[in-house]
Amino acid sequence: MVELKTDTSIDAMYEAGQVVARALTAVRDAADVGVSLLELDELAHDVLRAAGATSPFLGYRPSFAPTPFPAVVCASVNDAIVHGIPDGYRLRDGDLVSIDFGAELGGWAGDSAISFTVGTPRPADVRLIDTAERALAAGIAAAVVGNRIGDIAHAIGTVCRTAGYGIPQGFGGHGIGRQMHEDPGVPNEGRPARGLALRHGMALAIEPMLIASGKDGYHEAPDGWTLRTNDGSRAAHVEHTVAITEDGPRILTAR
Repeated sequence: MVELKTDTSIDAMYEAGQVVARALTAVRDAADVGVSLLELDELAHDVLRAAGATSPFLGYRPSFAPTPFPAVVCASVNDAIVHGIPDGYRLRDGDLVSIDFGAELGGWAGDSAISFTVGTPRPADVRLIDTAERALAAGIAAAVVGNRIGDIAHAIGTVCRTAGYGIPQGFGGHGIGRQMHEDPGVPNEGRPARGLALRHGMALAIEPMLIASGKDGYHEAPDGWTLRTNDGSRAAHVEHTVAITEDGPRILTAR
């Protein structure tokens, strides 16, 4: 069931979204050669504590997971697409990093992700991240009253496929509100004018995921969480929580 949020609830979600935005900005600013993923996780945890917020990631255990998630950020490096578990890995020059982070504040959730490079960027990585950001912008632009979920999916998929990138099938965005994951699902590829109609008060986490090689294949790592590309090519993941309003899409996790 899809819950339509009141304007007051959307304002409350914005407050949660801004905790997410602050944490992602802090992590991106701190990420440098030699910094460990665990250090970035602890930094994000500090932002949560300072805001009086909690993590929807820490301890989360969906049906596919063998163990609860042990951190407040997902940190996915190079060929990891999503759901990477932070560990003692220290960032290296040229790494491509995707950080996914959520916060719960006042009974409402926010969820967002960024991708960036560390040290000297590879031109191919810059193009991949730029395309992911353009796909996200296209998806958000389609998130208007009167459109349908398929319009968002089609907008994202068109940008990704036109640029020659792969899309991991079965993973995409979702509804969000009182919980991090709610109905409806928001695919990263689809047919326009299909699916659930978009209405004022819906809140969606829109999140393109791109694979550099143009192939869609991925596999689950032994940790039971991290998804990696089958061919070892790099991946990017970006995301915003967006409210659909009569005045147009409102980005609640804007940085």
